[in-house]
Amino acid sequence: MSEENLYTFENETYRKTYWHTCSHVLAQAMKRLHPEVKLAIGPSIDNGFYYDFDTPQPFSETELAELEAEMRKICKEKLKLERFELPREEAIRFMEEKGEPYKVELINDLPEDAVISFYQQGEFTDLCAGPHVDSTGRIKGNAIKLTACNAAYWRGDSNRQTLQRIYGVAFPKKDELDEYLQRIEEAKKRDHRKLGRELGLFMMSEEGPGFPFFLPKGMVLKNTLLDYWRQCHKRYGYVEIATPIILNQHLWHQSGHWDHYKDNMYTTVIDGEDYAVKPMNCPGGMLVYKNEPHSYRDLPLRVAELGLVHRHEMSGALHGLFRVRCFTQDDAHIFMTPDQMKDEIKSVVRLFDEMYSTFGLTYQIELSTMPEDHMGDEEVWRFAESTLQAAMTELGKDFQLNPGDGAFYGPKLDFHLSDSLGRTWQCGTIQLDMQMPERFELEYVGEDGEKHRPIMIHRALLGSIERFIGVITEHFAGAFPTWLSPVQVKVLPVTDRAVQYAADVAENLDAQGFRVEVDSRNEKIGKKIREATLEKVPYMLVVGDRDMDALTVSPRTRAGEDLGAMSQEAFSAMLRQEVDSKERK
Repeated sequence: MSEENLYTFENETYRKTYWHTCSHVLAQAMKRLHPEVKLAIGPSIDNGFYYDFDTPQPFSETELAELEAEMRKICKEKLKLERFELPREEAIRFMEEKGEPYKVELINDLPEDAVISFYQQGEFTDLCAGPHVDSTGRIKGNAIKLTACNAAYWRGDSNRQTLQRIYGVAFPKKDELDEYLQRIEEAKKRDHRKLGRELGLFMMSEEGPGFPFFLPKGMVLKNTLLDYWRQCHKRYGYVEIATPIILNQHLWHQSGHWDHYKDNMYTTVIDGEDYAVKPMNCPGGMLVYKNEPHSYRDLPLRVAELGLVHRHEMSGALHGLFRVRCFTQDDAHIFMTPDQMKDEIKSVVRLFDEMYSTFGLTYQIELSTMPEDHMGDEEVWRFAESTLQAAMTELGKDFQLNPGDGAFYGPKLDFHLSDSLGRTWQCGTIQLDMQMPERFELEYVGEDGEKHRPIMIHRALLGSIERFIGVITEHFAGAFPTWLSPVQVKVLPVTDRAVQYAADVAENLDAQGFRVEVDSRNEKIGKKIREATLEKVPYMLVVGDRDMDALTVSPRTRAGEDLGAMSQEAFSAMLRQEVDSKERK
């Protein structure tokens, strides 16, 4: 980081410090306007800041605007932020006198040897470890925006007090805020929940909260995506399996998932025995490997599965296709010898590159290392981590370290995809695992005739298929590339006389494997074009008397481009080239 960028938003530390200070300015504005409100916590987050307040009612847009105005005043006052420390008992008394019970609870929960620090700005003081900018004058008052007010539980516990969480964002310049707000508005237009309804892709029902229903067009989209997934995996040497959704609970104890994941699992009893609905596919993959003996000549063995998994998510966390309770995980488990590890990791990344680029998605890589709650020997972990690093270095891939955030069984590479609005989504992951093969006593016969333990890679490319469909719906704003569109062509007869010809054109395209519909309603052609455009159909074929006589079609694109009359054969050839090459337009 260059010296001139230390105090800009290019520096993540400064950006979070700036936003953290904004949360204190919000809290001070709240206490000025609503002194009866109790303070909870107010951190910076990835895209701004929030503060939790104990008040029974959410704040209206008018009240948020009043808070924003008060925040601007505080920024103009250029109040110095001063840090001080207090002994535990004195700190508790200090917060009790201010009538802040949540701060008292936080102090009581700190370790005995903790330093208890506060920050003061003018008349306002808050319990805080910092850091902060040195003055409220550093905050650009006209570049602050309070964006939402939602309910939140104190300390994330649904049995505790319900609070009101006010979200905000701020930037050093007004035009940066304006640009951000424009992106937010565009994101609202692209919301996959909205587009999913409008385009007939999927639905949710109160009879199954968090369990998505895919509608006919959504199934076409999903199956087309999975067909492409299968084609790519076949070329990269994968075989595909399917394992049961429900398996005996002892399997989950053996895998270690029960100890680490049981609160997110659904359980049942069958014939007097305890079973669990699988939250991931790995243990079933272990049983498939153990089904027959293996030699080093069989390795690497690349086994893929599109497995339906179920996870118990809190109702407040559910969000369209992004956070659901059942989804299809595009897993693969690669079994290999130690000397094959690096090449297999590189092969997985090449597959990722191929598939992500098809959708125009770029990514950043994050390497997560050994967590405190881990299985296995530390030396084995270090070897796995160094192998992942070496593979990325040889591929020329940059990555960021995320210390201590690996899976409990091994380090991992997470792939954070960037969409057309610059938002990031964690989809792909590559996880090295030397623990589960040990737990399941997996073996292969080596070149030396002795039995050895294989090393395993857990790998998901799209992650949750449902979530990925949500991501690309917003990425393309519902205007999917032609190869992926549920309906690729809509034939629009201009007059009743052209209806039979339109049906013949559609039948011809259907016979060539294209997805086509005919709009034969007795409506004006302008209305038909408008509705097909709203449905984001890539091509509309307007056919009238001249087309009937000449056996032509007149294609229009959803972007409004009129391609002029052409033969059916010429249009089919153009469409075939676009679909087969998976052009993004």
